[in-house]
Amino acid sequence: MTDKSTAGRAVSSARQRLETPVGTRFRFDWDAEALARGSERIARFLGTGRYLAIQTVVVIVWIVLNVFVITLRWDPYPFILLNLAFSTQAAYAAPLILLAQNRQDNRDRVSLEEDRLRAAQTKADTEFLARELAALRLAVGEVATRDYLRRELDEIRDALERIEYTTGVGPTRGPDKATKPKRKKTSGHKAVTGPISPPVADE
Repeated sequence: MTDKSTAGRAVSSARQRLETPVGTRFRFDWDAEALARGSERIARFLGTGRYLAIQTVVVIVWIVLNVFVITLRWDPYPFILLNLAFSTQAAYAAPLILLAQNRQDNRDRVSLEEDRLRAAQTKADTEFLARELAALRLAVGEVATRDYLRRELDEIRDALERIEYTTGVGPTRGPDKATKPKRKKTSGHKAVTGPISPPVADE
């Protein structure tokens, strides 16, 4: 019985939450990127000589007017309003400088990451080219060069000429040409091979 009553109360509570409209709440929406850009501009301006010169002129004019011009004395000595302005400036300058520094750190981090990826890609490309160059050198080392082919062809031609001269087939030329026996030229008469007999007298 207790479990049923508890479940019924839970269901009614959930139904009431669903039927009740959600109240609108005020939300302060601000652009973090725009704030970071503005703080970076201000911090960059605070670090220039122009800002230092403007601040120096403003302080001198402030003190001179409040000391020597009695009718315009809005901040008499000890210049409490000027001290308050300096304190407010210091209170806002430090966070703005920190925001600008954080933005610069983020940019540096992204740049370092890109440089790291680029260096890794360059290293991979270099290793690939080194492997390809080594393979190309091995392939070129196994390929016959022009001088090697010319030398082999000369040896084959000399061997063919020797074979042709030995078998008597084909033209006789080549380095063995000087070793061939030379034939003696004759004047059309047969050479006498036997002994010469004296002429026989007629009876």
